[in-house]
Amino acid sequence: MQTIAHILRAWLVVFAILLPSSLVAESLRDDVNALYQSKLEDLFLYFHQNPELSTMEQQTAVRLADELEQLGYRVERNVGGTGIVALLENGEGPLVMFRADMDGLPIEEKSGLAYASRARQIDPNGNEVFVMHACGHDVHITSLIGTAEMMAERRSQWRGTLMLIGQPAEERVMGAAAMRADNLWERFGQPDYAMAFHVASTLPTGILGASKDSPYSGADTVDIYITGVGAHGASPHRGIDPIVLGSQIVVGLQTVVSRTLPPRRPGVITVGAFHSGTKHNIISDAAHLQLTVRSESAEDRILLLDGIRRVAENMGRVAGLPEDQLPRVVVSEESVPPTLNDRALTERIMDVWGNHFGDGVLFSGERLGMGAEDFPVFTINPYIPSLYFAVGGTPPEDFLREKSGGEPVPSHHSPLFKIEPDRSVSLGVEASVTALLELLAR
Repeated sequence: MQTIAHILRAWLVVFAILLPSSLVAESLRDDVNALYQSKLEDLFLYFHQNPELSTMEQQTAVRLADELEQLGYRVERNVGGTGIVALLENGEGPLVMFRADMDGLPIEEKSGLAYASRARQIDPNGNEVFVMHACGHDVHITSLIGTAEMMAERRSQWRGTLMLIGQPAEERVMGAAAMRADNLWERFGQPDYAMAFHVASTLPTGILGASKDSPYSGADTVDIYITGVGAHGASPHRGIDPIVLGSQIVVGLQTVVSRTLPPRRPGVITVGAFHSGTKHNIISDAAHLQLTVRSESAEDRILLLDGIRRVAENMGRVAGLPEDQLPRVVVSEESVPPTLNDRALTERIMDVWGNHFGDGVLFSGERLGMGAEDFPVFTINPYIPSLYFAVGGTPPEDFLREKSGGEPVPSHHSPLFKIEPDRSVSLGVEASVTALLELLAR
């Protein structure tokens, strides 16, 4: 019986190879669509309505791990906190990792969807907050389960080991580092390739985006602490006003990118918060600026951070502060390098997608924002060839409506954020499985 089973399995592999690519694609698409209707739709609704904050994804991790175990994966829980590692071993071959992030955001959902989240959670500071999947991580983990099932059903078509990761705390760019610090590669093996995707409200459903260089920027969280000299609001000459000094620093920072980086290299310095003062007629003795800094390389990151220090400290000197009281610039440990796709791997998978999906599936526009990700913490040291791609999440008709003056398409991290789950999850699964079958091909 075992010999007959081996012969049948071999013929199935040969049959799959000899089938026209259009029929293979149609078969996979039909299977994914059927799986969405029978299982993934309910899973998506569960994850969407039960989001959890970064580092606190307890129930999300339990549900994800349980689903993967039921599919025959060997699952390790609580890796780097609430992280999940699931392995499906299928003979000799490469080890390929695919990651999905799990955490939600402290936002009250106002999307108007019938299945909108009303979840609340106590945050790390002890405050009760609304929680929402305002960045599509519910799509990511639902698709990961769909990918897991499709790959388990297609063992005859690939060989090697598939590693699926459910990552916590991406929104706070902490989760990947926590999993690495928990000896991720030492315990489970260092992948030969690594992949992940992000659903994008800025792309129409049915479209995939894959940059051959950097799909996401590096990000630093920076604080500037200003110590002034307090005084009465009617006697400003008797103090050193930290609000005026802070304002001069904010204005000075606007020149750092334009006058420090070469003109064709992008960078961003945004002051997201300015805290100072308690009352109308009191000149405060302190101010606190909170910044996000985006860069595309290690070299540019140093230039921007040095520029911030230069502006802050010298503006303190202009204000007359002594050397031991100059504004203090602190760079948080919550920093991530740019996400850099491996060019050869990206071109290889883009060719596969082109053959599988046909013309028009790949996004050809430019990247306009400088969003950041902690995925490169998995892939930079040591270097692992990786591909981070995008899956369109907004129906094309919504863009037409916006263009004609109608309701705009909501951005990520907005309380209005919403995507079309059926086509987003299904395309995420189909694109992921197609890429994995290529990398793990017999």
